[in-house]
Amino acid sequence: MEQIHRSVLSNFALVSKPLTSERYGSGHINQTFLVKCENGACYILQKINQRIFTRPDLLMHNICAVCDHIASRDPDPRSHMTVVSTADGSPLYFGGEGCWRVYEFVKDSICLDKAESAEDFYQSACGFGNFQRMLSDFDASILYETIKDFHNTPKRYENFIKALEKDPLGRAKNAKEEIAFALSRQKYASVCTDAYKAGKLPLRVTHNDTKLNNVLLDKTTRKALCVIDLDTVMPGLSVNDFGDSIRFGASSAVEDEPDLRKVRFVPKLYSTYAKGFISSCGGSLTQDELRMLPWGAILMTLECGVRFLADYIEGDVYFHISKPEHNLLRARTQFKLVRDMEEKLNWMTETALSF
Repeated sequence: MEQIHRSVLSNFALVSKPLTSERYGSGHINQTFLVKCENGACYILQKINQRIFTRPDLLMHNICAVCDHIASRDPDPRSHMTVVSTADGSPLYFGGEGCWRVYEFVKDSICLDKAESAEDFYQSACGFGNFQRMLSDFDASILYETIKDFHNTPKRYENFIKALEKDPLGRAKNAKEEIAFALSRQKYASVCTDAYKAGKLPLRVTHNDTKLNNVLLDKTTRKALCVIDLDTVMPGLSVNDFGDSIRFGASSAVEDEPDLRKVRFVPKLYSTYAKGFISSCGGSLTQDELRMLPWGAILMTLECGVRFLADYIEGDVYFHISKPEHNLLRARTQFKLVRDMEEKLNWMTETALSF
């Protein structure tokens, strides 16, 4: 075990002496380590990326509040993340050249970066739906916005327009078709935010990063256990959490597929996810929310494409790239999915209302 980890862990109330620590998971934001103790207990140690999360105290306020509420609804320790406090009762330790936190490791669980079957995708939907259900009576207004305007689609469009006006590297000329597509859909940007302002969509606790690998599955039954990676938990709209899952999970191709003929929206996967998510919400969603779920899918996909396109124009300053025009390729796949979803909007709505 690295000495810095040993020093940091000595400040947390662990049940036994830590023996080893090793890199764990596939996350790119925080540094994550699996800690094993001499009595067999395991923990997750994380160094928080303070460049992204500038107020870890507010971030942990959100996480502790949400985890405590879920624990009050379901005492099974595998139904929620459990924060380990320091000796003085804090969820954070500042030292060792950073800001650190510790979670209890969820026993007998697995985490998948890619669905190995439709059932895996269905179980991820059950996990996020159950997350919504258990927090349906939680006052989301007491949570802090850890990343401002994270899923504010009109704001994302404003940033895109600014990037387009500056065009610092003269790249706009290489993306005329994509820019035209994005601008022609700007009228959609406020569909969900307008519905919220009109009182048609309630403020919810939202995860805001509803990828498959943010749901732990039981390693034997492959059933959903709990939702993890709660750094972006904050007040938001349930339709956005649903929509972001559809954006990446109901696509026939990877996010940067260069051959757009291979990229299509897969209705069967949409239906699979919708069934798992809606049924696991346990009736906590309103009829307006159910009706707006397809718009969440369209807008989260459009928003992501606009963000990729803006980053390409600005010089690839936010998203990591591994090849030329990587962000432009990503924008193209998202816009192809948006086209497909637009054509199937009525069917998507009828499907959501049928469960």
